[in-house]
Amino acid sequence: MIKHIPYESLGHHNYQWLDARYHFSFARYYNPARTGFGALRVINDDIIKAGAGFDTHPHENMEIITYVRQGAITHTDSKGNKGRTGAGNMQVMSAGSGIYHSEYNLESEETKLYQIWIAPNKQNVEPRWAQKEFPKSSVKNELPLLVSGFSEDEDKKALFIHQNARIYGGRINRGKSLNHNIKNQSYLLVSYGEIIINDTHTLQSGDGAEITDIAAITLTANEGSEILIIEVPEQTN
Repeated sequence: MIKHIPYESLGHHNYQWLDARYHFSFARYYNPARTGFGALRVINDDIIKAGAGFDTHPHENMEIITYVRQGAITHTDSKGNKGRTGAGNMQVMSAGSGIYHSEYNLESEETKLYQIWIAPNKQNVEPRWAQKEFPKSSVKNELPLLVSGFSEDEDKKALFIHQNARIYGGRINRGKSLNHNIKNQSYLLVSYGEIIINDTHTLQSGDGAEITDIAAITLTANEGSEILIIEVPEQTN
């Protein structure tokens, strides 16, 4: 089953410094029908103004993944970690037993990013932060693996999280098609462009789709596109 989630249907609040779209209930947006997708709890589609950001605040027992689509975000936390993550790259933070952090757009342009929260399968782990740069070339035959909590993926150079989940992503050239196996229920995001799933569902920039009870999908780009696929278990453990 493929359930299309149009961009226009997302929760929305403009804080002036932050223009946020919510795929699931978060902050000032609450929809009892949209409270998560298995272990996936949050997807925020954020636009942060230049020079603005999230002041220091706490988290615990959550895997927080940030995918930067434009600009960059600079992270600082109470464990002494600091780093800048630019467009096309990812950072992950295991909040575990507790961590304070801040996120700022120190660039001269708007920063666009996805903020993704996945419930962990281990509680109160040692907090950690990591980031990684990924190739920016368009994919040929398969989507690269960007994030994984599976031990068998250790040699694939993906960022680690404490959950049996995977995140794939990449850029697909106009007219290109590729197949993607669905190993668990998945949530697809179109960062930009236009994608057709299985010749039946057309998703445009900002849209999402819940994919369940399907073993594989075919993705076709109507125009140059960038997508993420978040594969998560139905339960958190």
